[in-house]
Amino acid sequence: MPQPSAQVTAAEISRIAGVTRATVSNWRRRHDDFPTPSGGTESSPLYDLPAVRAWLDARGHTAEITPLEELRTSLRLHPQGSGAAANLLPLVLTAARRTPDELTALAELPDADLAVRANSAASMLAETVPGAEASRFSAGDAPALRALVRCVRDEGSEAALGVLAERELEDSATSGTYQTPAPLADLVARLVPRPLSRVLDPACGSGTLLTAATRRGATELYGQDSVPVQARRSAVALMLSAPGATVTVRTGDSLRADAFGGLAVDAVLCNPPYGDRDWGHDELAYDPRWAYGVPARAESELAWVQHALAHLVPGCHAVLILPPATASRASGRRVRMELVRSGALRAVVALPAGAAAPLHVGLQIWVLQRPEPNGPERRSVLFIDASEEPGTVRTRGTTEAGSRGGTRGGGRASLNWTALTDRVLTAWAAFADAPDEFTDVPGIARAVPVVDLIGDLIDLSPARHVRVSRTDIEPAELAREADDSRRRLVAAAGSLGRAAGHIGWQAAGPATQEWRTATASDLARGGALTLLRTAPDAKEPKEPQSTPSVPTHNAVLTGEDIARGTGPTGDPSGLRTDSTPVIAAGDVLVRSLAGGSGPMVRVAAESDEGALLGRQVHLFRPDPARLDPWFLAGFLGAEENLAAASTGSTILHVSPGRLRVPLLPLEEQRRYGEAFRRVHELRAEARRATELAEQTARLLASGLTGGGLVPSSTGTGPCAPSDSA
Repeated sequence: MPQPSAQVTAAEISRIAGVTRATVSNWRRRHDDFPTPSGGTESSPLYDLPAVRAWLDARGHTAEITPLEELRTSLRLHPQGSGAAANLLPLVLTAARRTPDELTALAELPDADLAVRANSAASMLAETVPGAEASRFSAGDAPALRALVRCVRDEGSEAALGVLAERELEDSATSGTYQTPAPLADLVARLVPRPLSRVLDPACGSGTLLTAATRRGATELYGQDSVPVQARRSAVALMLSAPGATVTVRTGDSLRADAFGGLAVDAVLCNPPYGDRDWGHDELAYDPRWAYGVPARAESELAWVQHALAHLVPGCHAVLILPPATASRASGRRVRMELVRSGALRAVVALPAGAAAPLHVGLQIWVLQRPEPNGPERRSVLFIDASEEPGTVRTRGTTEAGSRGGTRGGGRASLNWTALTDRVLTAWAAFADAPDEFTDVPGIARAVPVVDLIGDLIDLSPARHVRVSRTDIEPAELAREADDSRRRLVAAAGSLGRAAGHIGWQAAGPATQEWRTATASDLARGGALTLLRTAPDAKEPKEPQSTPSVPTHNAVLTGEDIARGTGPTGDPSGLRTDSTPVIAAGDVLVRSLAGGSGPMVRVAAESDEGALLGRQVHLFRPDPARLDPWFLAGFLGAEENLAAASTGSTILHVSPGRLRVPLLPLEEQRRYGEAFRRVHELRAEARRATELAEQTARLLASGLTGGGLVPSSTGTGPCAPSDSA
């Protein structure tokens, strides 16, 4: 029987052709021979992929297809539900261990020979990658195999993994699968107070938490996930990121069919599914793991908590990311009481909304420790409220990161992960070292005696126990703090006004200005700029000493630093000197993940010089005799330019070579560059003024409600506008 033809959306057509979505809409209206929809709905039509490619080929619109888009398109040619993407996942590991020249040679093999090599590689991974034994290929799979090889060679193994997993999850109609953000995963791993060795994640998803554990020295990694493609993806990702670790990943539901029964580890890190009422309540009613009480049907999260504790060596820690309702639902109060009474619960941390999916909910981190026989008595639980981290700017939109069980949508928060992590770890380290001597931090952290927690409600919400109160601060000191904050706000408002006044513009004329453009790849081939990125450490070096780690005193400039406008804050551990570019002043830096709030592009200043390039940042190094850096940054950061060069659905990856730049004389570039530099200053001043306004308003409101401040008789304070002139 003939296979059903692949279908694509208008957005996918724009990526294949290297144009904006608006251009595709214009083609549909202006060209009668444009393919008619073959499926979908009136508002979201689908088009026959072969017909679209034929139409584009006839007009020369497919020349710029990237290896990433080539892989995505080749997968579309396989019928939905065929498992083509899942079969290819193990081969990413094999391809990543080859040199670029070896991959080029593979891509040039005849179809039948390429399929034979793929089958041989898959069979060798049968014992290490779940489901690899089912991967079988024929000559008809050669286009997808060739596209995968080229994608790994040119875009990296991480990008190839993302495309394959995205396609397989789409085909299987699996919902609620999201990656845990890397900064959150790092925070979770760092909350384990002792060195890591053997670590388990019973709901490992794509392996982000276990990857974070390897950055803390873990050498034995155990993971399990009920979604087969996630287990397979996790195994491959872990073996790529930690080639020296022992990786064991299994497929299956950890609660119903624990693949690691009897295993005791140093730490359990987990971001389990949320709100699952079909977790096995009835069949697991007498399970020995429920040492703290049988979880109610609505308390799957407390089942995961006890599953984690059951796998720990006594005295070792588990850290879980949980929804806030777990701390307060009436149905879970008995289990919570036993967790507190036994000393198993050590800390609860409230995170800001937007830290991970579901984005509109402020998730919590629970730190647990398996009690030791005849161990020390644990008389208190630490509560940390980091739900309102200073410097957090919230906007509407969606995010690319999250955790399984979340929902799309909600608010987008550009979080200051460095400040958030420092706040949480500082309080936790002080408590872990000497719980009975911990000094409360007003409004941030408080150690609550166990006897005060046990009651009818046993509500473990940090906001209930860590209340922002200004009564602990002297009124005179509070007034000085408020006065200083208001003065800085007035100064920032003045700077914002001056920045807005420095930008000059005029109408281009009766018609919109148009230019002849070139892609960044074309400019790089012509020598006008150099494209650099930090390659993932994809394969195990033959001689580890030959590629030493980068010096620890070099900070790493990350995509979050670009979004926040901060200096380099990334951790250099894990980067290697042979694949880590060093930033120079005048370099143009572009975040590789599109979306979210904050700038996408930045021109490196002298203060950035010497920093290391983060993995999710593209570096454009212009030839100053041919390209002005601010001109380049301005056009690279244009919204339509970024949209046309981005691929993906939930996670948008910027393909740097597809970004387009106008071809203008250097003197004209400098005129535009100066205008873009002033626009950048305007954005920076606006961001600073917004943060100061929020900080001042919060300080004044809490002072007034806490009784430390009272309204003046005139309604103006010591820093009123009339005083600032």
